[in-house]
Amino acid sequence: MALSAYDAFAAGGGRRRRRGRARRGALSEINVTPLVDVMLVLLIIFMISAPLLTAGVPVELPKTEAGAMQDVPDPITVSIRADGRIYIAEAEVPFANLSPRLKAMADDTTRPIYVRADASASYGTVAQVMASLSTSGFSAINLITETGGPSSGGDKDEAIP
Repeated sequence: MALSAYDAFAAGGGRRRRRGRARRGALSEINVTPLVDVMLVLLIIFMISAPLLTAGVPVELPKTEAGAMQDVPDPITVSIRADGRIYIAEAEVPFANLSPRLKAMADDTTRPIYVRADASASYGTVAQVMASLSTSGFSAINLITETGGPSSGGDKDEAIP
């Protein structure tokens, strides 16, 4: 009686393979590659969207050597563009309506107000807005600038542009 190749494997070799498979347990390793892919996609999305969340009215802030301020929850932002237009948050407001609109928005006059004025805005316009805020009773008025400006300890021949 002749054995074929199939019978030889079935007679002895097949049993060993079955026992070998039976001894192995379930594969309990975690595949990390999909997790890394998802995290990289989320990182890219947040890196792109984060700068878009902080911008309100586009103004070019002057640079000073002042340090960074502590984050204050829920401030009111007043922006002054180079052409003299005034905005509360992102809504344009005429100068005559600035004080009444701010009083309607703020529950109390101790709520901080951030004034973001363009570097090329008229000094007179900025001064008028700040005087209007002060006479309206607001006491926490802050000028927002960018850090990294010229140092006050520099040469005396240095002129402010």
